[in-house]
Amino acid sequence: MSLLPSNTPSAPLPPQPPSSPGNPACVITCASYDQSGKRRDLTLDQISDVLATDDGSFVWVGLYEPHQDVLLKLQEEFCLHDLAIEDASKAHQRPKLEAYGQSLFLAMHTVQVIDEKIRYGETQAFLGQRYLITVRHGASLSYTPARLRIEREPDLLQLGPAFCLYTVLDFIVDNYLPIIEESRNTLFSLERDIFSETYKGAVVRRLYDLKRELTLMRVAVGPLQDVLNHLVRTQSPLVPEEIRLYMRDVHDHALRVNDGIDTLREMLGTALSVNLSLVTLGQGETVKRLGAWAALLAAPTLITSWYGMNFDNMPELHTRFGYMAVIGVTIVACGVLYGLFKRARWL
Repeated sequence: MSLLPSNTPSAPLPPQPPSSPGNPACVITCASYDQSGKRRDLTLDQISDVLATDDGSFVWVGLYEPHQDVLLKLQEEFCLHDLAIEDASKAHQRPKLEAYGQSLFLAMHTVQVIDEKIRYGETQAFLGQRYLITVRHGASLSYTPARLRIEREPDLLQLGPAFCLYTVLDFIVDNYLPIIEESRNTLFSLERDIFSETYKGAVVRRLYDLKRELTLMRVAVGPLQDVLNHLVRTQSPLVPEEIRLYMRDVHDHALRVNDGIDTLREMLGTALSVNLSLVTLGQGETVKRLGAWAALLAAPTLITSWYGMNFDNMPELHTRFGYMAVIGVTIVACGVLYGLFKRARWL
């Protein structure tokens, strides 16, 4: 997986599911579910009619980057708080859980791989006694598979909108796991390049990019644990006791993801340190070899420089075998130095 800086140009997002009939394009889903789990598609104007009846049904609305007028329409239908609507429209929130009267507001970060690059998005959720609203922004997979899964099990739908929120949270957290596994495989492949005999600057850059992406993911996953922990321990009637058991399972998954991120970040830090140490050792070995060869060249250079001086009274200068003696001394000196350096493993 190619992990590049997050400020690279955004790749086009995959096509979103068709919008709910009779609603704006940003409304992906707008449906009510009765006590038997039967679904009925709605328009935004019909929501108030469903909520006015006391038949035990609830409404699930799914939005993708909605317009302000759509959010204001939902605020009117569900009596949502102004601050929650403001947070849902801006979509630059830290993962959090807020209680507004008879509703809960959640903000979560989503992660998606698009064109071999990690992209980040956000999901805001409004949970009420008879409704669930999910608002997606940026890189975020559609929650249609999660919705279709529970629609095939009407008994689960009888648990109400809190169980639908669980399926969304479980879908978000489970989507982290393949990215962690892919990052781990990338690290293992880079480790082989780290211990290769040749230095590769691209390996260091990929290690840095991978660590930065995991740090960004850590920022997304870390606060989500607090949100899930609060949902596990909350006494709010919006999250019944049987739903808290499911929330605990999602919390365990989030802990596993967070532990995996921390482990990979630590391994990446170690890999960068090992790479730096190997580069330093390689430079030291190169310097030692250069020093050894410089010493070998220094011996004949010293001897020949003596005999290059303009003096008459020099040893063996006028003897018959003086030239051969100087050559022999030079060879012996170089041989002794070579043996010493070879024994010291400088050559």
